[in-house]
Amino acid sequence: MQAREITFSKLVQQGEMQLQVPLYQRTYSWQRDELQQLWDDVEELVEDRLAGRPPTAHFLGSVVLAPEGIAAGGMTRWLVVDGQQRLTTLMLAFTALRDRHRERGAETKAARIHDLLLVNVYEGGNDHYRLLPTQADREAFIACVDSLPKAGGAGNIGAAYRFFVSALADGEDNGGEPWVDAAASVLRDFLSIVAITAAPGDNVYRIFESINNTGVGLSQSDLLRNYLFMCLPTRGESVYRNLWLPMQELLGPANLELLVWLDLVVGGNSRAKQSEIYRDQKKRLEPLSTDEAALEAEISRLSLRADRLMRILEPEREPHPELREVLERLSRWGGQTHYPLTLHVLDLVDAGQAGPSEAAQALAYAESYMVRRLFTGNSTAGSNRVFMELPKELDKDASPAEAVRRHLSRNKTGPRVWPSDEAVREAIRTRPFYKTGRSQQRFQVLRRFEESYSASEPVDYAKAQLTVEHVLPQQPAQQWFDLLAEEAGDGESPGELHTLLVHTLGNLTLSGDNTRLSNHPFRRKQEILDSSALRMNQNIAAEKRWGRTEILARSDELAQRAITLWPGPIDGVIHADHEWTGWKELREALLAMPTGTWTTYGDLGALIGTHAVAIGNHVATKVGLHGAYRVLTADGRISPGFRWTDDRHSGDPRTLLETEGVPFDEVGRARRSHRLTTAELAALVGKEAVENNTPASISGTGDEGAAGRFESLLRDNQTTETVQGVLRVLEFWEQQGGYRAYGRENETSCFPTLDAGSALASRRLWPIAIYPVSGTTEVVFQHLKRRPPFDDEPSRRELMARLNRIEGIDLAEAKLDLRPSFPLEAFADHSEEICAVLEWFIHVTALAEAQRPIEDEPTF
Repeated sequence: MQAREITFSKLVQQGEMQLQVPLYQRTYSWQRDELQQLWDDVEELVEDRLAGRPPTAHFLGSVVLAPEGIAAGGMTRWLVVDGQQRLTTLMLAFTALRDRHRERGAETKAARIHDLLLVNVYEGGNDHYRLLPTQADREAFIACVDSLPKAGGAGNIGAAYRFFVSALADGEDNGGEPWVDAAASVLRDFLSIVAITAAPGDNVYRIFESINNTGVGLSQSDLLRNYLFMCLPTRGESVYRNLWLPMQELLGPANLELLVWLDLVVGGNSRAKQSEIYRDQKKRLEPLSTDEAALEAEISRLSLRADRLMRILEPEREPHPELREVLERLSRWGGQTHYPLTLHVLDLVDAGQAGPSEAAQALAYAESYMVRRLFTGNSTAGSNRVFMELPKELDKDASPAEAVRRHLSRNKTGPRVWPSDEAVREAIRTRPFYKTGRSQQRFQVLRRFEESYSASEPVDYAKAQLTVEHVLPQQPAQQWFDLLAEEAGDGESPGELHTLLVHTLGNLTLSGDNTRLSNHPFRRKQEILDSSALRMNQNIAAEKRWGRTEILARSDELAQRAITLWPGPIDGVIHADHEWTGWKELREALLAMPTGTWTTYGDLGALIGTHAVAIGNHVATKVGLHGAYRVLTADGRISPGFRWTDDRHSGDPRTLLETEGVPFDEVGRARRSHRLTTAELAALVGKEAVENNTPASISGTGDEGAAGRFESLLRDNQTTETVQGVLRVLEFWEQQGGYRAYGRENETSCFPTLDAGSALASRRLWPIAIYPVSGTTEVVFQHLKRRPPFDDEPSRRELMARLNRIEGIDLAEAKLDLRPSFPLEAFADHSEEICAVLEWFIHVTALAEAQRPIEDEPTF
């Protein structure tokens, strides 16, 4: 075999050629996390280029190719033995870039990408494409390359294409045409791979098998340790025993790796990557490689930082109360974004260069930056870079707190802005806070509010088992709608008002009585909330009613507390011409929608925190808004006021929607099974879904109380025939070796669950989630897509196809990555057919475990 380093673009520009993915490889499997990791690296190189720094090539890994032969017309074919995930991803990135150029009117640039990288211009049929994926992926891939109406549909291929379309549009929004050109340069010239070419006659399957069955490699910290002690021939034993081994035992492997990376960042390398810490540390230490005393001093310094890292990971180790309190809040917030700053601040405290109180204030500003951005819905993208750069700023000023505040205040506009007091007030009044960020972050915000009331008997949060509760219920009874009708404005229905208010911060509280509170009228909730130990619940209970007036008044009260608890930037001003965050979120949502779907003005309004009318006005007037034709009225009709706002489209938008795969009935209403709800839109743009069908919110089979609540809710809300059908299916599931798990939210849902995997790496699978009050059954493709064997797309498609053969079930193909639902009534007459599908599900899972399929390739 031969190996050479080459850029992707040069690899695929070698005359008429084709890279074929063999049938024995699995389908394309990269999802948002892998795509985002690649794109973060691309954006870093783009920043270098725009700043005038010469970017260095970013190494993506290796691909293994085997000659397949030469076609009659002279085209060379290569089998992709290993590396199809990288190659397919890059092809889709270039496809999205081509389409971005077309949107900008840069037809020459678009044509160069299309003709030189994507297709063989003079070949037809399958030979036309420079990459030919497996058969299961082929249709979706060709739709993207050929710009067909169904490009960007459901499945991993379509999702990756949409990811890059959105990422490029976002980059252009922030950086304009120069940013797009810099991104094109990076994709073309600075993404490097090692192409390993097999010789004719090599057993390509054996090569594939050996590549994907290698043992566990050394970690970055293992490599660094080996290098250091190779350079310590005389002091190595004592240094290892007295310094390295205690540090290694204190931290454990993962945190030792984290420390070695943080050591680089805090030391001034704000662009250090966790995947390359050995290379960067070795480069830093090479001048000391012959000085054993200096290397011992470096290891000693690292050991001291290990103790400080443990104070970050376990704040109870911090002796100073004020500093410990801030560390505890940051720990409960979750994530590692603040780690570089926090470690450096602790360095300063231990060196006597800053007092604990000043350090606490510095970290409080960092906390405020993150919390305020949560309130206003700002993306977390870019926050890591902000905090990696902060240690260098602190070195320039004697006051860490003021240095942190000044640095974070610099960004008045753009993706790294620290929101002002006014922006926070507006966001708390209007934004769906319950749909923002991670669940523990929302909980911590409400906890901090409660603690700010300084109750005489503080709540023991470790024992209270509190969860976030909606006062105005998510699924209200008619009495709630009657109350909302009293306050609905002109042309506003109670349902629309409910959608606007239900997830705002003013309607949320903490409670350990979610089941008792349920969907009861406010008077019943008052009695329960009044007996709560939480001051904010007592304040809610003191209200005479709970509608728009009360929710907005509480929003204003919480907003005032928020700007006190989490102080803002120095001047608190955002430039007047700064675009409202919501419109950016709207564009992201429309770009994320798979072809073959539609949504409503109300769903988008609930997602970004505004009224459906405002959405309609924006869609009608914003020039060139991608996917505007996919926004329909609440009953699925084209809005009478819809007009194309660019010169690239014309005619009836219904025709385009039907071409993409959205069916319409005889009176012009789009099929509801293809509609994307607010929750589904949130999932598509990477926001955490707040449904109770995740492992973190499922109670086990032994919870008899949950089982009783589920069956009681089922009998109270569904017909006898439906109840009997559901219970028959659940009994069948248990007979096949599965069990029932239950959700912990107000509507106690049921999950037919199966344990799979080995004893060392067990996992739980559930194909459906049953909701007894709302009367729906979700098919949880979003859960399954990351769990074998259903992480392989054809398996999910087969599950959907089998369910769609049952009368009364209509799952849209465009929702293959989401949680489409069907009515519980299907269980009444078709329980045997549903049992057959579940039996197939169990069989496929068991078969996959027995075969233990070979993975295609590790992700980088």
